[in-house]
Formats: sequence, C-alpha cells, structure tokens
Amino acid sequence: MSTILLNLDFGEPPPKKALEGNAKHRNFVKKRRLLERRGFLSKKNQPPSKVPKLHSEPPKKGETPKGDGTWKIPPFPKKKKTAASSSGSEQSMDKKAAVSWLTPAPSKKADSVVAKVDLLGEFQSALPKIKSHPTRSQKKAPQKKSSQKSVPQNSTQAHSENKCSGASQKSPGKMVAIDCEMVGTGPKGHISSLARCSIVNYNGDVLYDEYILPPCHIVDYRTRWSGIRKQHMVNATPFKIARGQILKILTGKIVVGHAVHNDFKALQYFHPKSLTRDTSHIPPLNRKADCPENATMSLKHLTKKLLNRDIQVGKSGHSSVEDAQATMELYKLVEVEWEQHLAQNPPKD
Repeated sequence: MSTILLNLDFGEPPPKKALEGNAKHRNFVKKRRLLERRGFLSKKNQPPSKVPKLHSEPPKKGETPKGDGTWKIPPFPKKKKTAASSSGSEQSMDKKAAVSWLTPAPSKKADSVVAKVDLLGEFQSALPKIKSHPTRSQKKAPQKKSSQKSVPQNSTQAHSENKCSGASQKSPGKMVAIDCEMVGTGPKGHISSLARCSIVNYNGDVLYDEYILPPCHIVDYRTRWSGIRKQHMVNATPFKIARGQILKILTGKIVVGHAVHNDFKALQYFHPKSLTRDTSHIPPLNRKADCPENATMSLKHLTKKLLNRDIQVGKSGHSSVEDAQATMELYKLVEVEWEQHLAQNPPKD
C-alpha cells in the first residue's frame, strides 16, 4: 500500500471571528443589529465609533445607544399603535434624537409624576419651557382686559343709580336747611332786613346761628314774629361779615327752605334753582297733608299736619333753628319722590 501523508495540525483551532471591542461595545452592536433587523434602524455602512461623543450621557433605563453618541428611546409601552403609526413615530424620534441638544437632561422637577413615569416627558420638560411662557401670558391677557372692562361698567352703573336716586341721596352731607328772621328798616319799617340766620345740616344739627346787625337803622323789631329784641343787636355780627360766612356754607350745596326766596332776598343772594328745594312748592308734600297741590301752605300748618308738632307758638316769636329743622324733616318725607321728579324734569335757572 502506498503511504498517505496527512499534514495535520493538532494545535489550537483558529479563533472564530469575534466582535471587536469590549463587552459593552459588543452588547451595543448586537442590540443595534437586532434593531436593524426589526426595521427600527436603517443599516449603517460605517463601523460604529468606539468612543462616544462628549455631549452624550450614559444610557438611562429603557434607552438604547446609537452610533453617533445619542440615545434612542423606545416607544411608550402603554399606548398601542398600529404598525404604520409606530414606524412613523420612531422615524420622527430618530430625527429628534439625531440633534445633539435634544439629548436627555436632568429634570429640575424631580418630584414630578410625569418625570418619573413618562420618559418622553423628560425631553419635553427640558425644551418647551420657552414655549410655555407665551401660553401663560395669553391666558393672563384676557383676564386683564376683562378687569379693565369691568371698571367702566361699574362706574356707569353707579352713575345711572345716582341719577335715579337724585342729588340729595348722592351726597346728604351737601344738603342744608335755612331759615331767617327779619326786622323792619327804612320808611315806616316796610323794608325787611336780615336780623338772624340759622342753618342746619341733613340731620338737623346746627351749622350756623347768629344775630345779624342790619346796615340800616332798625325801625320795627317785629318781635311777635321774629323774636328779635333790642338787646340781641348789642353784640350782633355786622351784615357784611355775616353774609360772607353764610355764603361760604351755602355755595355748592342743596338748600332747603320754606318760601326760601325771601331768605335769599334778605341775604342779597341768588342761589341756583337746581340746588334749591322750597317746601312751600312741593306738590307731593301738599298731597300728604291733604291740601291742594298748587296751594302755598304755611310751615306751621304742614308741621302740625305731617309731623304732629306745634311750632311758632306764643308771643315770644319764631325760632329760626326750630323752623329750619322742621323744614328739613318735611322735605325728607317726600325726598325720594321729589328728587326722582326733578331728575326727569330738571328746573331751569
């Protein structure tokens, strides 16, 4: 038989073609190939880089590394999508992951439930902070506009209510009642001159009560009606000084009086009709007293009929303070009705 020579090498078998790199890199290549076979990643001709980029961070739980140093996030497992929609969403996520500044950053809101549960929320919480500011400002803008609109509405409502209620209800502090007592001067004492003036406020408190010395010689004191006597004129205020003091009180206020035109005449003063309330010419007041509407009733009669009070009694004369207080009380009985009438039919000066 012929001799057969075999060249056999009983040494170690040739090593299988192993993957380059350490165990971590081999694990990365296996996962990448698995993703390529499933269609999640497109095949890359260039060998993967062994050294990751500086801006990349270690993979988080549920993330897979990519060759360019960024990390791929798998789709959220709770949401079920169709194959077409899942592939489209993965491609859109690949585009976002390819941008370096979209890499996951540590969330500032560590206690947030979204940051703990939803991994995709970490990317969205890091980036849309700039976009969230316009939405907040847009929400606040309509609130400011509504508050600005509410201001003129409230002011117009208040203005309309004031018109209906009348001038006296708007500012009772600007309402006074006046009554004056006169003495006779001139030929045979036929000229009425101011000798006392009393002014009370809306509540009947006395604001002014002075005896006034007329500029002319007094012929008739008219004590039976005025209550003025000679001794009252000893320390009386001169007419010019008293007139200035009285006009300071009356100017700009609503003046209530009974036949108040006589008081203004003695003061040598004209008060606007729109600010004058004469209880001798208020039809609702006469109706309450069962008197003719156009009749001029005396203050004594109206006070007795409506207030059940006697004034101007006796021979000592009238009290201008008592008369002014009674006049204000009579006016307040018909204040609302009369002011509404004047608001609809304003008097002309």
